[in-house]
Amino acid sequence: MIANFFCDPSAGTALTCGSTTVAVMSQTNGRQSGRGPERHRGAVTLRRGAIPTSTADQRLLDSRGRSDWKTKDAWRALRILSEFVEGFDTLADLPPAVSVFGSARSKPDSPECRLAEELGAGLARAGYAVITGGGPGVMEAANRGAREAGGLSVGLGIELPFEQGLNDWVDLAIDFRYFFARKTMFVKYAQAFVVLPGGFGTMDELFEALTLVQTGKVTRFPVVLMGTAYWRGLLDWLRDSMAAEGKIGPVDLELICLTDDVDAAVRHIVEAEAALAADQEAVREEAVARTAADQQTARRAAAVADAADTKSGSPASSRADSGSPPSGSPPSGEARPGEPGSGAGRGVIDGGEG
Repeated sequence: MIANFFCDPSAGTALTCGSTTVAVMSQTNGRQSGRGPERHRGAVTLRRGAIPTSTADQRLLDSRGRSDWKTKDAWRALRILSEFVEGFDTLADLPPAVSVFGSARSKPDSPECRLAEELGAGLARAGYAVITGGGPGVMEAANRGAREAGGLSVGLGIELPFEQGLNDWVDLAIDFRYFFARKTMFVKYAQAFVVLPGGFGTMDELFEALTLVQTGKVTRFPVVLMGTAYWRGLLDWLRDSMAAEGKIGPVDLELICLTDDVDAAVRHIVEAEAALAADQEAVREEAVARTAADQQTARRAAAVADAADTKSGSPASSRADSGSPPSGSPPSGEARPGEPGSGAGRGVIDGGEG
């Protein structure tokens, strides 16, 4: 299925992932100048007078609206569920990816856009897909860098009250109505976040990622800030105010990597992914070793019991004839721990923490 992601997008075809059909964008079939405003609602495209005056998010969060909206909340839950299903189904076979955030208002010739384009290319050369919000500015620059370097360029769009649209460098696009469904996809299918200069939306993504790492909801998830001049004031405030007053711990400041060097950012992400893989392998090896030790202990206990019965004149053969199991043995029909069918140690391997 991955091979399908890299189909030639010049014809503006569609990519089918399970039951979901997703637009495959090209450099020429994205937004067209002079076409007028356009709004995407899931698979629906609205233009001109068909564009509503409010978004699905606004209607969901508005408690002052007409009372008949309250009767529709249960149905809205199905729409929310469909966005998660569509996102999971479409992105399930995505290769390793990095989510890149930054301002939609940045000009193409701005320092952050040039840095984002270089970053997108560097990530693509390292084998990562690049996920952005699919909009203009920094997002477009990162998508362009990835696309021109031969990588997969992904855009996760959002319904907004003002026209934005997907940029022309996105290969795989999904449009969302709800921010929380979209934000889940940014985290779930990425190995890291890279955050360039941006506004409130960029800050939202940054601090959500830091919260998820700090609380252990995700592990070994690199958060890289690029643009030292832009971010230095924020980091000083985090250290001198938030950490100094005990609102966060000193170790929390270590969750952030600050750099202007694309190679350093990519290297930090690659090393973190390798460390995570090593941790996961160590956990698997520990589980296997623990299971083997439990089985060996069970065999020794069984051997001691057999020796004791033999010494007392009740060999195993006579036990079989008499039908009475030795002391400490499981009832008839049950396997000893470590023997086929016993399930000893499966809780460690199959059940994870359970």
